[in-house]
Amino acid sequence: MTIGHDAEATVASLRGQGVKAVRLLYTDLHGVARGKDIPIGHFLELLEDGVAFCSVIMGTDLRHNPVVGGEEGYVDFSVRPDPETLRIVPWQPEVAWCLGEAWTLDGSDHWPSCPRALLRRVVERYASRGLVPVVGPELEWFLCKRDAAAPNGLGRYVDELSRVYTVGAISDPLQINLRTLLWADELGLKAFAGNHEFMNSQYEINLKHSAALDAADRAFMLKAAVKEVAATEGLLATFMGRPFTDQGGSGFHVHLSIADAEGGNAFAAADAELSGLGMHFIGGVIAHAQGLQALLGPTVNAYKRILPDSLAPTHANWGHDNRTAFCRVPNERGSRARVEIRTGDGSACPHLIVAALLLAGIDGIERELEPPEPVVGDAYRMDDAHAGTKLPGDLGSALDALEADTWLVEELGQELVATFTAMKRFEVERFAAAVGTFDPEVVTAWEVEEYAAHL
Repeated sequence: MTIGHDAEATVASLRGQGVKAVRLLYTDLHGVARGKDIPIGHFLELLEDGVAFCSVIMGTDLRHNPVVGGEEGYVDFSVRPDPETLRIVPWQPEVAWCLGEAWTLDGSDHWPSCPRALLRRVVERYASRGLVPVVGPELEWFLCKRDAAAPNGLGRYVDELSRVYTVGAISDPLQINLRTLLWADELGLKAFAGNHEFMNSQYEINLKHSAALDAADRAFMLKAAVKEVAATEGLLATFMGRPFTDQGGSGFHVHLSIADAEGGNAFAAADAELSGLGMHFIGGVIAHAQGLQALLGPTVNAYKRILPDSLAPTHANWGHDNRTAFCRVPNERGSRARVEIRTGDGSACPHLIVAALLLAGIDGIERELEPPEPVVGDAYRMDDAHAGTKLPGDLGSALDALEADTWLVEELGQELVATFTAMKRFEVERFAAAVGTFDPEVVTAWEVEEYAAHL
C-alpha cells in the first residue's frame, strides 16, 4: 500500500484536532479487539508495512493458552491500518481509532485466519455478481459489577424486573447507556437509539444498516466502546450469551439484504414477501445452519441461551415476522425487505458471522436452493417434522457440524476453521474437566470467569 495524500491530510487534520495517538485495532477469531497505541507522529510511517504482532494471538484461547501457532515457532504477522476507518474517540479525544487487517510479513497475502480479510473477500464475491450485501447488526449486553457475594461473583448494575424499553435514571442511574449511545454516534457508528432491554441490567444500542464490511466494523467497535466506557465507570459490560442462571441471554441478531447494481433492494418483490433471490438466500442459510451455529454460538455458554421460550431459535427454519424462527422475514417490504438471523450469540465475532452468513446465502443463490415451508406460530411447540432440523445443543456438537460442512469449511478457509475449532475444542475439554456435565439450565462460575470480562 502506498501512502497517499489523503492519508497524510487525514493525519494532519487529526493532529490539528489534538489527537496524540492512534489506537490500531484488529479482531481476533473471538471478536476481541486487539491492538497497539501508536504516537501520531509515527503512524504514517507504519501505514505501508503495518505493525508486527505475534501471530499466535489468532490461536490463543480466552485463558491465554496458545492452542495454535506455537508449532510454527510463534512467527509474526503484520496488521496494516485501513486509514478510511480513522476516527476520534469522543470519550478520549487525544486518541483516534483505526482498524486493520492481518497480513503476512512479506505483504503477499492476508493472514489466513483474519476475519476482516475473510469478510472483504466475501463482499468481493458478491460484487463480481453486481450485488452489494447490506447488514444491520443488533446487539444486546449486560452491565455488571464484580461482587463476591453475588452468584458466581457477578452482580447486576440495575436489578429490577420489567425495565424493558425504559430509559433515564430509573433504569440507568449513571446514564451510562445514554452516554455510550451519544459517544457511539459521535464515533461514526450510526447509533440511532438505545434502551434497557428485557432482562435485568440488559441494554441495547441500535445501529443503522450499511454495506457489510462497514456494518461489521461498526458492530466490532460498538462492542469495544461499550466495554471501555463501562470499565471507566468501574463496571463490566459483557456480551456473553447468558451470564446469569436466573435471566435469559443476549443475542446478536443480524439483518441482511442485498442491493443490486442499480442500488435497489434485490430482496424486494411487488407480489411477495421476498424476491426469488431472497428466498434462495434463505435456502442457503438453512442448508448450512448446522455448521453456521458453531460460529453464531462460539462458546460453551452460548448453548445455555438457545432454549425453548427464550426467543433464541432451536431449529433451522424460517417464518414471516416470527421470532421463534432461525430466519425471520419482517413484515416490511420494498427498500426495507430483509432477513433477520436470530440465533447469533452476543459473544460472536461480527466479521466472522457476517462473512459466514453471506457465504451460506450466496451458495443458496448460486444453486437456487428453495427453503422449506415457513413455520407458522410457536416453533418451540412443534415436533421436528414441522419445526425443521434441530440445531446443535452444545458447542462440541456444533463444531462437529461445522467440520462436516465441507463446502463451508473450504469457503471460510481451512486454516481459519482449523484454528477456530482447535481453540474451541480445547475450551470444551477444559469446561468438561472443570465442571463435568453440561447443564443448559445452570450458568457456572467457570463460564463467568472464562467469558464475562473478555466477550
